[in-house]
Amino acid sequence: MIGCQDFCGHYDWTFEYLRRKYGEDAVREYWEQAISRDSQIHARELIEATGFKGMEEYWGHTLADEAAGYSAARAEDVYRIDMFACPSKGYLISNNLEAYHDYCDHCMGWIKPVMDDAGFTIDHEHNHHGQCWWEMRRREDEEGKQLIRAAHPSEIGAVAGHKDVRLRAEWRTKKHDLFLNSERVREPTV
Repeated sequence: MIGCQDFCGHYDWTFEYLRRKYGEDAVREYWEQAISRDSQIHARELIEATGFKGMEEYWGHTLADEAAGYSAARAEDVYRIDMFACPSKGYLISNNLEAYHDYCDHCMGWIKPVMDDAGFTIDHEHNHHGQCWWEMRRREDEEGKQLIRAAHPSEIGAVAGHKDVRLRAEWRTKKHDLFLNSERVREPTV
């Protein structure tokens, strides 16, 4: 059995194999079906059943088990993760592996369908160098009224304080992908 970081090279290779053989849509389908609706069914069921509490439980133990460098914060209407040392991307970088052009995108590929089905939206940004942040918010309140908010994340430091990854000197030195309200709004930039 391989360890939780060791499979990252296999994941990376699989994504690129699917892309070359069947196209980019097949990779995204794989993320949604094989990861979001199959291998991560436990995360899906937990988050759908308990919302923010399930997010705290799932990512609390998962990121600790993976030895991630991260912080998590919870405000009344948001659950936030700031990743400053992703073990998956870190493994690929340290082993000079980069088969698939955007390994980091697989997180949105499986987490977005979970959040969509559970009634949440995501603001997310990653810099392709093992750093990212996530903000998950409810789409509707308890009475089913749609929550209206601007399409932008919290101000830097407003939720995570000094642990906000956007405060790190190296954050802006890499290319970025930005997703607001779960939709890609900016292609990679430096």
